[in-house]
Amino acid sequence: QLQVVESGGGLVQAGGSLRLSCAASGFRVEHFGIGWFRQAPGKEREGVACISSGDGSTSYVDSVKGRFTISRDNAKKTVNLQMDSLKAEDTAVYYCAAVHTARACAQVQSYEYDFWGQGTQVTVSS
Repeated sequence: QLQVVESGGGLVQAGGSLRLSCAASGFRVEHFGIGWFRQAPGKEREGVACISSGDGSTSYVDSVKGRFTISRDNAKKTVNLQMDSLKAEDTAVYYCAAVHTARACAQVQSYEYDFWGQGTQVTVSS
């Protein structure tokens, strides 16, 4: 069964850091585009960062550029999201999702992702 499971969420003060992990089961992460998304209460889900299959090119939403870093560990079958300089507005449930495509992940719409994790809560206190 193909699935992804998130971990690493929690409560952190503004300015702090968290590292989220997306563990893949049943597939090789380098063969899939992996995206991190978030949804805050009362807001629509938004794409935060993604990493493409193959060459591992990355893309970020403007609000997290320079603060978040997405990376892939093929041997451990994980995709991590390092979040630094966290702000209160980063508070949300964070989801990872996988899409089987050779296209650059920046070209993939959220509805195209094949399967999603259950999410992990990130709360940043101001």
